[in-house]
Amino acid sequence: MIFKTLKKAITNPYKTINPTEYIIVGLGNPGQKYENTRHNAGFLTIDHIVNDLHLTNSKLKYQSQIFDATIAGHRVLLVKPQTYMNLSGDAVRKIMDFYKIDIEKLIVIVDDISLFPGKLRIRKKGSSGGHNGIKDIINKTGYDNFPRIKIGVGAKPERWNLADWVTSEFSDADRKQLNTAIENAYGALKLMLDGKTDEAMNKFNS
Repeated sequence: MIFKTLKKAITNPYKTINPTEYIIVGLGNPGQKYENTRHNAGFLTIDHIVNDLHLTNSKLKYQSQIFDATIAGHRVLLVKPQTYMNLSGDAVRKIMDFYKIDIEKLIVIVDDISLFPGKLRIRKKGSSGGHNGIKDIINKTGYDNFPRIKIGVGAKPERWNLADWVTSEFSDADRKQLNTAIENAYGALKLMLDGKTDEAMNKFNS
């Protein structure tokens, strides 16, 4: 009996305390060239959260820049894949495999050209909607039932090439609207972490 008690006391310190609950991935392209472009709305949202939480614990693992954080009482990983947009699934798959997180606990923040700048659309699951980053995540994980927060960046103007449009920088007016959307995305995220995705949709969906 004494042996069993001691064994329990010895092994307790090795139990995982407050394990990671959610993986939050902001999509974008790495490098200074793309920092303030429309395709990087996901990156910009992660940057905003990192600044708000005063995080300095960045690490490069699984082809990603990763921050450990606590949001609304939940332990999360904030992730910026460094694979370029079209290969986002490579990084996400590696992280999901290591942390053994259920696919429903993956939340992806992504730009959306079908929404006006500043508008949000939250979805619990769905197809890629033509977005190459989401498409690659679905292809590499084999699932599409992960929540996503879509941030409007404006529709492609006539005579613009799509790739040129999404890698173009925001106008001053659009950037102001984007900042509002990023704040709202952060608010929606807090609700989603508490299991209140329907409430987030009702409050923030355009």
